[in-house]
Amino acid sequence: MHDPARGLLYVSNVAGGPLERNGEGFLSIVSLDGEMVRREWVTGLNAPKGLAMHGATLYVADLDRLVAIDVETGEVAGTWPVEGALFLNDPAVTADGRVFVTDMGRHAIYALENDAVAVWLEDEALQHPNGLRADGERLVVAPWGKDMQEDFTTLTGGHLLTVDLETREIAPMGSGEPVGNLDGLESDGDGNWLVTDWIAGGLLRIRPDGSHEQVIDLPMGSADHAYVAGERLAVIPLMMGRRGGRLPPRLTAPRASR
Repeated sequence: MHDPARGLLYVSNVAGGPLERNGEGFLSIVSLDGEMVRREWVTGLNAPKGLAMHGATLYVADLDRLVAIDVETGEVAGTWPVEGALFLNDPAVTADGRVFVTDMGRHAIYALENDAVAVWLEDEALQHPNGLRADGERLVVAPWGKDMQEDFTTLTGGHLLTVDLETREIAPMGSGEPVGNLDGLESDGDGNWLVTDWIAGGLLRIRPDGSHEQVIDLPMGSADHAYVAGERLAVIPLMMGRRGGRLPPRLTAPRASR
C-alpha cells in the first residue's frame, strides 16, 4: 500500500500459511526505491493480506479480523473480530470513511459500522471476492473466480465486478468474460484498472469495457500490489519468491524484478 503523504510503502508479511492464526504476521515499511525502512514495524498479526488507507489510519485484513494501525505511531488503533469470516482478503475505504473488506472464502463483503464488522453483502455472484477498491458511488471487486478447487485454482476465472453502494446491485464490468484468478486491484489514473493474476502470474490492464491486456509477465504468486500514479510505478509482491516485482515508467517494457 502506497502512502502518498509520507512517500512510503506498507507491506503485509503473511509469515506462514495463508490461513494460519499464528501471531507471526507483520507489516514492513519500504521506500519507493526498494530499500527496507523497517522490517518488523507492526507485529502480532495473523496472515495479514490487503491494506487500505484513510487519513493516518491503515486498515489490515487479518484473516478473521479487521485491524486499524495509526501510521504516525505504528500502534494498533482498533481491532474488530469478524464473526463467521473464513478468509478476509482486502479492505477498501470510501471518500467519506466507510470501510469494507472482502471474504474470499465466503462470497461476502463486510462493512465496519457502529464499531462492529458485519456482513454487508453475501452473494455467490461475487465469485470469491479478492481485491476491492472504492470508486465514487460504487465498489470495484476483483474476484478469484467460480468453483474454487482444493488447490485454489478455479474452473472459471474471475472478471471485474461493480457493486452499487446504495442498492448493493452487482454488475459485471464490461462483457463479463473470464479474465483470471484476480488479486490486487488499483486504478491506473486513466480510467482503467491494474490487476494481478495470482495463479497465472502477471499484471493486467483491464478497461471499463472488460477488455484486457497483459502489461508485464510475472511468476505465479503475483499478489496485491501498490501503484504510485505520479511516477506511473507499480510495485508487485511475488509471494512464491519472497520478493517484489517493479514496473518501469509508463507500464511498458518489462525489466527484471528485484
